[in-house]
Amino acid sequence: MFPLEFHLTAVPLSLQASGASKERWKGMVAQAARQRAEETVEFIWLDDTPVAVTIFYFPTAPMAGDIDNIVKPILDALNGQAYTDDRLVECVVSQKFEPEAAWSFGSPSAPLTAALDAISAADEPQPVVYIRIDDDLSWRTQA
Repeated sequence: MFPLEFHLTAVPLSLQASGASKERWKGMVAQAARQRAEETVEFIWLDDTPVAVTIFYFPTAPMAGDIDNIVKPILDALNGQAYTDDRLVECVVSQKFEPEAAWSFGSPSAPLTAALDAISAADEPQPVVYIRIDDDLSWRTQA
């Protein structure tokens, strides 16, 4: 099942969002993870494997809030979809790529390429959240 990569064309909600809107956002993340998992593997099972989560946010304008505020709702939404409990998340990488900053990816995966394509697929740029869950334990080895 890993890596599990997907994206949403949406503005991520933060910890400060209202209860109902935060629950809708978490439902969208959970559904996107579930759908991508079903597309990539025939049989899905969750165990207690430690994982790393990468969250890239591509806003259409400078981000008003802090990048760390979008992490917890996403991790909570992935409970029962990508892992049994978010206590299994050992490493989180979150980054924003604002439109005025110069950035590029050398060799993006196909799902990341799809996320990058979604940014400019419409007449107007769209906000995109790319999420990758991986069970590669290389983050445990520090150089």
